[in-house]
Amino acid sequence: MATITKVQSSSNQLGATPWGNLSALHYTLATNAAGAALGGDILTPAIQGTKIRLGLLPAGFKLIDSLVVIAVGMTASVTAKIGFEYADGVDVPAAPQDDDYFGAAVNPAATARLRNATANPVITLPKDAYLILTVGGADNAKASALDVVVLGVAEGVA
Repeated sequence: MATITKVQSSSNQLGATPWGNLSALHYTLATNAAGAALGGDILTPAIQGTKIRLGLLPAGFKLIDSLVVIAVGMTASVTAKIGFEYADGVDVPAAPQDDDYFGAAVNPAATARLRNATANPVITLPKDAYLILTVGGADNAKASALDVVVLGVAEGVA
């Protein structure tokens, strides 16, 4: 019987060092009793179709995985998509923006820890992008709190 040994490549490492350089970028979203995002530039309730920009993902960041931690759930029947869009609004065909890259049917109404379960490929952002959460299913009309952690490697822009 033959023995096969896989040849290791540098692409196995998460980063330029032998031990890797995986980073975790942390973003939070809290809403008030009316369902409006606290700390937002407008204080209107997050109704269906509302896009909330949680923060910037830096150019050159290789997207590996994500985790959503829902400590206090939104209104029952609210769903969410979590993804990214480029800060300048211009798409890039090699790494297209995707409003559900990290999740297409996230349930932010129930307390949970949710890992990214999409089949999207690992990509490196060629420019700054917003991490976005898009509300669907129902309007949020209550206080809630969630965290989104994006795991990746800061490789820089080539």
